[in-house]
Amino acid sequence: MGEHIIKMPDIGEGVAEAELVEWAIEVGTQVREDDVLASVMTDKATVEIPAPKDGKILWLGAEIGDTVAVGSPIIRMEVDGEGNIQPGETVEVVKTEAPAPEPETKAEPKPEPVAKPTPAAAPQTSPPPAPRRGEGEKPLAAPSVRRRAMDAGVDLRRVAGSGPAGRILHEDLDTYLSSVEAGVTPAVSNGLTADTSVKEIKVVGLRRKIAEQMSRAKSRIPHITYVDEIDVTAVEELRERLNKERKDGQAKLTLLPFLMRAMAKAIKEQPQMNARFDDEAGVIHQSGGMHMGVAAQTDSGLVVPVVKHVEAKSLRDCAAEVARLAEAARTGTATREELSGSTITITSLGKLGGIVTTPVINHPEVAIVGVNKIRTLPVWQDGEFVPRKMMNLSSSFDHRVIDGWDAAVFVQRIKGLLESPATIFIED
Repeated sequence: MGEHIIKMPDIGEGVAEAELVEWAIEVGTQVREDDVLASVMTDKATVEIPAPKDGKILWLGAEIGDTVAVGSPIIRMEVDGEGNIQPGETVEVVKTEAPAPEPETKAEPKPEPVAKPTPAAAPQTSPPPAPRRGEGEKPLAAPSVRRRAMDAGVDLRRVAGSGPAGRILHEDLDTYLSSVEAGVTPAVSNGLTADTSVKEIKVVGLRRKIAEQMSRAKSRIPHITYVDEIDVTAVEELRERLNKERKDGQAKLTLLPFLMRAMAKAIKEQPQMNARFDDEAGVIHQSGGMHMGVAAQTDSGLVVPVVKHVEAKSLRDCAAEVARLAEAARTGTATREELSGSTITITSLGKLGGIVTTPVINHPEVAIVGVNKIRTLPVWQDGEFVPRKMMNLSSSFDHRVIDGWDAAVFVQRIKGLLESPATIFIED
């Protein structure tokens, strides 16, 4: 028998460390060759670590959420035959640790004030709990009791009655007032109990990446959000007709490919929208290629697969690529390349899209277009109200790079294209 060490793999592209996000085994587990042992993450790309051979797990060198250097030992296993280290050989795990907090400056101790003796407090007696009354049920009490309660500012629903049928007597009101003066507030008995538990959830993996990205975007980018209403009746009719005519193997059309093609035409007129801002160097990288990130919700959290070169893709090409990337994101098989390199982002909550949102820009991009839900609303048209399918676009822009006027022109151009969808297909 021998011992074999498995190290943090080199994921490539200059990555020097990775975060451990999942253990699939524990000490003592018997594994077979190619069994998944762990999952590690870097820049939203998750990589599984397989077992190189059959064996038994002897030691795990990191905890969930640890960031471990590439090449650092993370698993020791017992294998048949010769291993790659001597039994019992010491191995060291290299982790990236957060900087230690600054030591606190302790103030000079001040002399304790001498406490003056205080008279002993009178013993407190807990009043009887208020009765359980049905919702909307009024407490029973004589007019004189009600008048006294009103003068004292007492809600009789909080007072327990000891009279027939729970009627509140003067004595009951006296008991309540005495308890309030003594600092004891009667609790309303409603059959519910307070839950004082606190659950600690460590922020790791994709959730931590999302938190870091959102914090970076909101702290660095001064957002301006522009919202406008779009009549999507015509584009929805066109979409449904094209779906009825689609051939075998063609992707089903949603509104998203139409929006992508409309954005591509609008970006040709305003290329500053399709850019990444290096705010540390003070340089804007304006991209000729339109690489649109499409924010997708998965069981693990929000990911942004990227449709590359939308300017060179047809409506159905966009639909097919969005469907492919959405499936890869959902199953966790999207590659690092498929999750990076976007120059502008689209975000949508589908049917849960709300009326208005304030999307956060995907740093270091300068614009994000948010799709809200479609609603059928009465619209005044040609002297009468007619039902129209209406949808808001909620879009945010980096105000350091994009002026409010330019943001409005951009959204209005998209609005015009979607409301007259035939113009999307006209070549410039």
